[in-house]
Amino acid sequence: MAWYKRTQDDDEVAGEKRSVPVGVFTKCPGCRETLLTADLKANADVCPKCDHHFLMGTRARVALIMDEGSFVEVDTRIESLDPLGFRDSKRYPDRVRAAWRQAGTPDALISGWGTVGAVPVEAGFFAFEFMGGSMGSVVGEKVTRVFERALERRVPALIFCASGGARMQEGVLSLMQMAKTSAAISRMRQAAVPLVSILLHPTTGGVAASFAMLGDVIVAEPKALIGFAGARVIQNTIRQSLPPGFQRAEFLLKHGFVDCIVHRREMKDSLTRLMRMLIPTDTRATAS
Repeated sequence: MAWYKRTQDDDEVAGEKRSVPVGVFTKCPGCRETLLTADLKANADVCPKCDHHFLMGTRARVALIMDEGSFVEVDTRIESLDPLGFRDSKRYPDRVRAAWRQAGTPDALISGWGTVGAVPVEAGFFAFEFMGGSMGSVVGEKVTRVFERALERRVPALIFCASGGARMQEGVLSLMQMAKTSAAISRMRQAAVPLVSILLHPTTGGVAASFAMLGDVIVAEPKALIGFAGARVIQNTIRQSLPPGFQRAEFLLKHGFVDCIVHRREMKDSLTRLMRMLIPTDTRATAS
C-alpha cells in the first residue's frame, strides 16, 4: 500500500504551481527562444538573442523616438465617417469603434509636433493596431496636415509607416489620399523642407505606393516587409518564382529602394544626426 495518497486539494495546489500567467513569456519567431516579456519590452521589443524586431505599440514608439515630454499630439478630434454606408460582416462605424477601443486612438495615425534630439519636427506615427494601419480619409488628412505644418514651420517631417494600404471601407475616397498626400510633399520639396520616411513592418499597398516611398531620405527597420502587392499576387501574375528575401528591407536596400536600414534601438540617434545634416543650425533655432 502506498504511504501517500494524492487528494483533490493536492492536485489543485500542483496545478497552481504549474500554471504561468498569460503574457509573462514571449516566444521569438526568429530564434525560437522563450523570452521574458518584461525584458523584451525593456529592449524596445527587440529580441536580445537574435535581434528580431517584434511589432511595437505605437505609443511605445512615440516614447522611444520623441524627446521626453516634448510631444504634443494634435488633430485628435478628426473621426471617420461612413460615406458609402459600407457593411460586410459588420457595419463600418462598428468596426471603427471596436478598433478605437482596442488601439486607444480614434484612427490609424497619431500626429503631432515635438523634438527629436532637440531638433524640432512634425511627426506622424501609424497605428498598425488600428485596422491594420489602413489609410482612409482621416489618415490622409492627418498625414497631409503633418506635411503642411512642417512646411509652415520649416522643420523636418517624420512619418513612421506601418500599413496594409488603403482602407477598402471608404472605396475611392481612400485612394484619393494617395494623391492628396503626394501633392503636399511636392509643396514641401519646392520649399526645400525635408521629409524622412521610416518604413516599419509591414508597409504595403497604397501607403507604400505614395508618400512612404517619396521621402527625401527613406529609412527602414531590419527585415521589414515593404511593397505594393503581396508576393503571392505578384508571383501568380508574372508566373515566375520570386528571389529569396523579396520585398524585405534588405532586398530593397540592395536594389536602391531604401537609403539605409537602422536598428530600432539606434533609430532616434540616427534620425537626430540625419536631421542635423538636413536643417541648418539657424533654421533649427528659428523653428524651436
